[in-house]
Amino acid sequence: MSASLEDTLLQLRLDGWKAFVPYVTGGLEGVDAAFLRTLQEVGADAVEVGIPFSDPVMDGPVIQEASRRALLAGTTVGDVLALVAGAGLEAPVVLMTYLNPVLAFGEAAFLEEAAAAGVAGVIVPDLPVDEAGEWMEACGLASVACVFLAAPNTSPERLEAIARASRGFVYCVSTYGVTGRRQELAGSAREVVEALRPLTEHPLLVGVGISNPEQAAEACGFADGVVVGSALVKPLLEGDQRKSLRRAEDLRAACR
Repeated sequence: MSASLEDTLLQLRLDGWKAFVPYVTGGLEGVDAAFLRTLQEVGADAVEVGIPFSDPVMDGPVIQEASRRALLAGTTVGDVLALVAGAGLEAPVVLMTYLNPVLAFGEAAFLEEAAAAGVAGVIVPDLPVDEAGEWMEACGLASVACVFLAAPNTSPERLEAIARASRGFVYCVSTYGVTGRRQELAGSAREVVEALRPLTEHPLLVGVGISNPEQAAEACGFADGVVVGSALVKPLLEGDQRKSLRRAEDLRAACR
């Protein structure tokens, strides 16, 4: 059973460490229970697993392609939940999904089965915080953290709402646009974190556009950790698990 997401991240902060959270797409070839366990072994403090969806509006070309392949292989929400359950990680597991798969599965059933599988938190990027009251209540009843995103163009009033509503951590989107590789870490990443810091004690993790160890280390200079997806998923699209794991090790080291 996964540990509590927020407790784990807060303890890291108390101990003076930064969090490394790798993302992979459930159902993509090479992403099996053993691979998730190896991510934990190389130092993942939490693991984010994506549920493939046909219209992933937050995701760039790499994760779009990963989702496409996973769906072509017949991957369902239930398959991803079974993957998480089979991995049996001690590190917290966070699901990244979109609202349609949750509604199609049934909100209550989704959260019940997610909790039973060991899921510690869920990110639903296309569910705005001001429309998420029922979702937040349901997550609370299921003891699953509902993680919200804050972006560079989020208004101060909305940042306050996100800071109040988010559980587990606040996902600080580093830049405008979708997930994917960037040449450098955007200055807006620091601005989002600094705007949120006075508003919440929740851990603040930076994601979207963290492409290499140097960018991860830079983000960890002001945030509580990083979420990295495309840089790890791209080698998996090429059938190279080892390369993906080597990148995870390098990113993990940079966060330390």
